[in-house]
Order: sequence, then C-alpha cells, then structure tokens
Amino acid sequence: MSDIYVPGLKSRFDTEKLVEGLMKVERIPKERSEKQVEHLQAEKTYWQDLSRRMSTLRDSARFLYSFQNPFNERIVNSSDPSVLSGISTREAVDQELSFTVKQVAQSDRFLSDPLEDAFTVDEGTYTFSIGQESISFSFRGGSVREFTEILNRRGRDKIGGSLIAVQPGKKSLFIESRITGAENSLIFSETAETLGLRSGMLESAEGVAKSLREEVLTVEPGGTAFIPFNLGQFSAQTAVLQFEIATKVLENRVSSEEPAEFSPEAVAEEGSDETSSAGAIPSWTPLEPVAQVDAMQVLYLTYSDGTNSALPPIVDSSDFNTYHYRFSDVLGDKIDKTIVSLEIVNQNTHREVSIRNLQFIDSEGEGGSKPRNPVSLAQDAVITMEGIEITRPTNKIDDLIPGLTITARNPSDKPIQLKVEPDRAAVKDAIIALVGNYNRLMADLNVLTRNDERVIQELSYLSEEEQADLRKRLGVFSGDSILTQFKASLQRAAAATYPTLANRDLALLAQIGIGTDIRRGGSSGYDPARLRGYLEINEKVLDEALQTNLPAIAQLFGSDTNEDFIVDAGLAYTLETLAKPFVEIGGIIALKSGTIDSQINQEQRRVETLERQLALKEASLKNQYGQMEGAYNRMERMSSSLDQFSQQGNSK
Repeated sequence: MSDIYVPGLKSRFDTEKLVEGLMKVERIPKERSEKQVEHLQAEKTYWQDLSRRMSTLRDSARFLYSFQNPFNERIVNSSDPSVLSGISTREAVDQELSFTVKQVAQSDRFLSDPLEDAFTVDEGTYTFSIGQESISFSFRGGSVREFTEILNRRGRDKIGGSLIAVQPGKKSLFIESRITGAENSLIFSETAETLGLRSGMLESAEGVAKSLREEVLTVEPGGTAFIPFNLGQFSAQTAVLQFEIATKVLENRVSSEEPAEFSPEAVAEEGSDETSSAGAIPSWTPLEPVAQVDAMQVLYLTYSDGTNSALPPIVDSSDFNTYHYRFSDVLGDKIDKTIVSLEIVNQNTHREVSIRNLQFIDSEGEGGSKPRNPVSLAQDAVITMEGIEITRPTNKIDDLIPGLTITARNPSDKPIQLKVEPDRAAVKDAIIALVGNYNRLMADLNVLTRNDERVIQELSYLSEEEQADLRKRLGVFSGDSILTQFKASLQRAAAATYPTLANRDLALLAQIGIGTDIRRGGSSGYDPARLRGYLEINEKVLDEALQTNLPAIAQLFGSDTNEDFIVDAGLAYTLETLAKPFVEIGGIIALKSGTIDSQINQEQRRVETLERQLALKEASLKNQYGQMEGAYNRMERMSSSLDQFSQQGNSK
C-alpha cells in the first residue's frame, strides 16, 4: 500500500526522501565542524581540570614554606588534662613546665530549700551585686518560674537562675553568679535579700557585723585621713571590710585676681627701707592653674609595723557605692599582720573623697545574711608554676607565658607537666596532602599524555565512573611537549637533593620515607607503574623523621640559602615554581584556553554559515523537484487527453 500514489497527498517520486539523501551529503562539513567544536570544548575542560590540579598542588606546596607553615604551629600536651590543660599560639617557645593546681576559681552559687508549687515571688525591686557590678530590675510578682525567666533576661552573662527538682513535687531555686573570683561575691539587696531569706537560700547573720564609722568623712584634695580600728573578735581569715564611697570633682579654683593698687604710704607704714622703696615694683603675673592629678588609688590598710597594703582603686561616682573586700584576699601573705587603721590618701588635685558606713562583716553573711545552702563560694584560682604561686580570678590564664594559655580544671596535689612542642601531626597531614595532590596531578598527566590503557588500570583507587571518564581523555595531549616536559620536571624535583642547614645529612625525600619505591624497599623486578612518577609514603619512617629532624624537614621543603629572608630552595618551593607559569593569570593554561576559545568561535561561525547555506540548498532542491514533478504531472494529463481523443476518433 505504501507504493500507491495519491495525488496531493504523496509525491509520485518520493521527493522528500531524494532531497534528504542529497542533503545528508551536503551536511557532512557542518557535522564535522560541530564535532570539532565538541572536541575543542572537551579539550578546554581538560585544561581547566588540569589547572585546578596544578593550583591545588601549588597551594599545598606553598603552605609548607609560607609564613603560616605548619612547622611553626605549637601544641600543649598535659600529663593530666582533667586537672590542667593548655593551648598555645605560634609565638610560644618549646618548653616543659611543672604546675600544681591548688584551687580552681569558682563563683557564688546558691540553692534554696525545696519550694512548694504555690510559692510566689513578691513584687518589688530586686538588686544583685557581683563585685563592682550591680544588676537591678523590677518584678511585678508571680511564680518562681516567671522570676527566673526575667532574672536570666536581665542578668545577661553575669547572673542566672533555674529551678531544680530536688524532691518529688518540689523544686529549689538555684541562683548563680557567672563571674568567678574572690572579689566577685554575689550579694542580695533590697527585695532580693527578702526572697533569699523566705526561700531558705539565705539565713540571718545577726551579730556578725561591727560598725566602725557611720557618719561621712570627707578628705579634701591632697589631704590624708586615718580611721583606726581593731578586728577584735573577727578573724582576718573570714572577715569582710565594707564601706561606701563617693567622689566630687571640683573646679580648678586657683586665684587669678590682681593684687590691690600699690600705695607708698602703705609701704612707709610697714617700715620699708630706702632700698626696697626705691626699687622697681615688679608687675603682677597671674598664677598658672595647677596641673590636674587624677588618682583613684586612695585606700590603704596600715599595719602595726608601719607597712601598708593598697586596696583596689575606687570608681569615680557622685553617688555612694558599696565596696566589699575580704581581708584574706587583700592581705595575702600578710594575713598574720595586725591592722591598725584604714588610711585615705587623696592625691587628687580636684576631687573630694567621702567615706561612710565603715564596718566589719562575717564573710559568710555579707549585708546581714549569709548563704544557707551554698553550692560553691566565690574564690580565685591558685596554682603554682615551677614553685611560684599564682592567683587569678578565672581558671583561664593567658598572661603567664607569652603565647600560652592554661586552664585550671580541677584541684590536685599531683604536679602536672605541660609540654609545649611542635604540632607534628599538622606537619604530617600537610606533607601527606602534598604527596596526594602530587600523585593526582601525575595521574592526570599520565592519562593525557600517554595512549596506554594500563595507566588507567594502575589507578585502582578510582571508581568505574572515574575510570570511564579518564578513558575519554586518554592520550588527548600526547603530542603536547610542554606537558611532557612538565611531568618530567615534577619527577626530577621529587628525586632531587635540597640543602638543609639544620642537618646536612638530610637532603632527599627518600630519607624521610617518601619516594617512588619506598614500600617495596627497592625490591628488584620490573614494575612499569613505578616509572610513572607516583610517590609513596612509609609512615613509620616519616614519623621517626618528624620526631628527630623536624627543623631539617622544614628546610627540605623550603629554605633560605642566601639569608635574605626569602625562601629560594626546597621541594615545596620547586613544585610551586614549576606550577606557577601554568596557573597564573595570563599563564600557559590561560593561553591554551584562549586559543581554544578562538578556535571554538571560528568553528561556530562556520557552522552558522553552513546552516544558512544548507537551508538555501534544501529549499532549492525542494523547489526543483517540485517543478519536475509538476511538469511530469502536466505531461501525464496531456498524454491522457491524447489517449481519450484518439479513442473518440476510432469510435467514430
């Protein structure tokens, strides 16, 4: 049925098939150009991938000798990290130190009695003091949970609270200071103290306070005052000195008024002699204002032997602020001395200092109350370093040794050894990364420059998909002499000797367990894979070398041979130098990619031109075959008319 000709529906001579057959031949140049574009685009992709491999190798090589190289990294190893740990910066010096943690820094942490669910917190102003910090907020009254929520919001990073289910059906209120140190005691004031007493968190400490001076004592600028006292029944180990201080800044009031007008009669009356009266009267010069001196160190404890200890500087404030000092913290090694007075030495030139409400308080009952269920009490960290005792308000101490930060975690009588040493693990990781990037680049170079299936089969670590992708690239750049020379240069660099002043006997990678036949130990027998230039690592040999020859290994990868503070030798330096011309801006790969882009543009323009020509050719063929078929149809109709005319003539 396919051969039946239906006028108007099917071409008698199958014109479309004839035209398509002719056009197929005509499209061959266009298809060839399209395949060339695909080939060029693939080549560009291969160059880009090669550029990434080279850049990765260059970066890992440069990392081994740059300013941030891992050879300068330091770590701290502790003989017992649960007691004392440390971290160090690159500035730390290799050393081993002995520490003993006598006491860790703590903050005040108080727990209330178990509270019924119906317990409520009264409305009022709640004030908490931590050292010189004060936190105050208003609470409209409500449940304990609501109170803890607002306490946590307003307390920020200084004070916090929570509820702890210490008994079935009951919860205790837990309030803690988040600032450690003996000088940072947590004190409840105003309604907060009432809450502490109601909840059983605090208890009354009546009779533990002794007032020394309630009225205000003001010391003028440049003045000195003494307030004598005797601890009496109070122990210096537990007593607290409490007082309120305010300051008032004065104007510079040096007189600048001119003296009264000179009068000879006044001079005569005063019995001046001729010489003095006949002399010239000097002109009056106003006095210069006194230079302002600001000294907030004004308080000293004076001992019976005439020595003294300075209390911490006060804060400049026109309002009276409360200060608390434990004698045990202030006196230190002078705890056994007898205190006879508090001395106020006002060295300021323009500031009055006023003090009032001076009193002794039991250290467990500051402000007339003391904690009933203290979970912990504020104290400093006390450690010894090589026999020297050190006190700090926090457990994290970073001002003892340059570049070293230690953290006290638990007290212990056992000496703890902290050893600052190079981070050999980081060095090893960097070297392994360099070898890995070197081998991956070498694998790509072997695949691209060799038309040998074995170079892919040798890469057993690749997946089937990765191997299939490499087969498409096999031998693509086999005629590129630049890549062949680059591959040979990499192999020579890995086998070359390098100067190491730290150990002149160490000059080869093989001496630290890195080479092309390290794992086999130089075994005999031909193995073509070993000729490809891949590096192997003997980790045992590398670990031993890192332990004993770290400075020389650093110089093996990068060293300064002419002492100009610029690295100019070493394996890492050589690899970075070899890769640089390929991957830098305007480098070899950039030029290759630019050339390929030009070829792609040229071929794409040719394809566009051929497409236009083919469209015209196809239209011309269709027109010609259409005309031919039309002429044939006319001739056929004419022949049919002649046959009919002949038949009609014969019938007559």
